Amino acid sequence: MKEESISFFDRSLETIQWFVFLLASAVALPIVIGSIFELDFREVAGLMQRTFFVVGVASFLQGVFGHKLPIMEGPAGIWISIFAVMAYSGAQSGDSYLDTLQVLEGTMIWTGIFLFLFGIFRLSHRVLYVFTPFVTGAFLFLLTVQLSGTFLQGMLGLQQSTDKVDGGQAMVALVTLFLVIGLSVMGKGWLKSFAVLIGIGVGWVLYVMTGGEALKSGDPEAFSFPDLFAWGPPHLTWGTLPLGFITAVILLSNLVASVIAVSHTIYGEPRYTYDQVNKGSSFLGVNHGITAIFSAVANVSLASSSGFMQLTGQKGKRPFLYASLLLVVFSFSPPIVAFISGIPAPVANAALLATFVQLMGLGLSNMTSEPLDERRLTILGISFLLGIGLMFLPSEAFAGVPPILQNLLSNGLLVGTVLVIVLNQVWKVSNKSS
Repeated sequence: MKEESISFFDRSLETIQWFVFLLASAVALPIVIGSIFELDFREVAGLMQRTFFVVGVASFLQGVFGHKLPIMEGPAGIWISIFAVMAYSGAQSGDSYLDTLQVLEGTMIWTGIFLFLFGIFRLSHRVLYVFTPFVTGAFLFLLTVQLSGTFLQGMLGLQQSTDKVDGGQAMVALVTLFLVIGLSVMGKGWLKSFAVLIGIGVGWVLYVMTGGEALKSGDPEAFSFPDLFAWGPPHLTWGTLPLGFITAVILLSNLVASVIAVSHTIYGEPRYTYDQVNKGSSFLGVNHGITAIFSAVANVSLASSSGFMQLTGQKGKRPFLYASLLLVVFSFSPPIVAFISGIPAPVANAALLATFVQLMGLGLSNMTSEPLDERRLTILGISFLLGIGLMFLPSEAFAGVPPILQNLLSNGLLVGTVLVIVLNQVWKVSNKSS
């Protein structure tokens, strides 16, 4: 009996710890998206509720039916990039934010269809040969470069309707940023494990103490189910179909990277099967469809789950599944969700930017895992110059381009990644080069 009670106690603690990790990884992005699309508090709280629900459901489905590993399904960095780019390009084109969000719902459905078909027809593992560490590293580098601008704008209080830096908000955001980085690098035990939550908590308190306005939540109901199609019906356009296909292919590399990282943590060596990858792809597609139905940011398997497992020593799957279900139940309580939604946007952006420091390092590490000879340096130079250059062009620059190309050309991340992939395949390695 004693053993059973200890086992139950340990499992409960592991479940709570997984739950906190899921919560910390999902809490900031709805606030960031809310600031980009100028959503009011009620809309941000609704997005937060739907995000928690979708993250819990998606993680559980993958853990039970998909790749069957304890890997969190969290809002994907590439989708944040796509949301940000389409928000600005849509505003420049005269579209309302609601119109843009409906187009994004449709784009997520396109991506989900491709991912599902890749898995069902067992094609997922066949496209992975193009995603060498060199290509994956370049993608991660471009991703962090593009998102750093979005997060920095949020930290400085610069939104669509504001073009002047808010000194108070910027100072609080910088304190949050360096606190999270400091705890992540130098902290020990629980201080390191909960660096993001601690940083958000301290930043929130400082924000209120320095005169930041607290958002009013009204009087939310005690219980409610997340809204369906909160942004309206999805708008499927042929112009976003190529974007959906390219995003699906890139997300496959993210899926495999996560499976390799977590399996290495559990078994001591990278271990996965093609069947695992194909099932993971299928359910990643299903999860994209669920996300579109509940109007949230599409999820992807997060490789950071392996870091959490290494830090805590937790390798069992049951606590992860229990925590996923707990997050779903948690999402049914609007008062709790509304409280969390009050996190100031500068603080949320700073906490997210801090987590991307490691991602940038991972990208650089992958790119340099093999010697950077003239061929590789030239490929990176061309791809980075064009991809990053496009990030600085105004959205209206592509107003005269056909819609089917507009969404691709206005996204420097996608253009740069595609260039790396294509050039790396077309420019073959000679026998003399490494």
